[in-house]
Amino acid sequence: MGTLDGCHALITGGGTGIGAAIARALAADGAAVSLAGRRKGPLQDVASSLPKATAIVADITQAEDCAAMVAAARAAHGPIDMVIANAGMAASAPAGKITPAQWQETIAVNLTGAFMTVQAALADVTRDTDSPRRIVFIASTAGLKGYPYVAAYVAAKHGVVGLMRALSLELGATGVTVNAVCPGFTDTPLLAAAADTIAAKTGRSAEASRQTLAKDNAHGRLITPEEVAQTVLWLCSPSAASVNGQAIAVAGGPT
Repeated sequence: MGTLDGCHALITGGGTGIGAAIARALAADGAAVSLAGRRKGPLQDVASSLPKATAIVADITQAEDCAAMVAAARAAHGPIDMVIANAGMAASAPAGKITPAQWQETIAVNLTGAFMTVQAALADVTRDTDSPRRIVFIASTAGLKGYPYVAAYVAAKHGVVGLMRALSLELGATGVTVNAVCPGFTDTPLLAAAADTIAAKTGRSAEASRQTLAKDNAHGRLITPEEVAQTVLWLCSPSAASVNGQAIAVAGGPT
């Protein structure tokens, strides 16, 4: 028996990296999980390895998709108790070269999509039930400080942290907790793509580029997706019922 038996979690970006690790952690503690994202294959791969899991193809930048995503999750496992807004993307460019389309896409996926995901599930999460009810945003240390060459991403993740703080106050009286987990550089496909971009622009190897990114974390190594997932699992647990409105860095040290 896990502490999340009977709970249902919706996880966006659930097919790879941090999202997949969160799905495994919550499922191992008894939760049913609905995994949402744009690519069907990775979602199904993760869902097929878990006892109570459903894969849902959805584009969180579209309000209609978010509504359909929530409806599909509810049809599979009942009302949603927990929303893990994890889907995200990042692209690097000097501020002077960011196009309006690049800016809008980054904000749409990382910030607007996170909001619309939560908004679509609010009726479920705020209902009267004995289950723990949680909203967890996967932000970034980029939501707590600045980084060069990713101005749109930093702006979006700062927005996510602000959104979390607003919702934590708005929903606190309902018993729903709202928090953000802010990983440092984490060993995911997103980081691998960033390392490849750095390598292509600098002539360094991809591994050398990974090590450069890792040095930004205080302990000098990349965060693992499982470390982020365990933080989310704790926030979803009954023991974290009084933790609300917090941006928790998982970065090996202070940010």
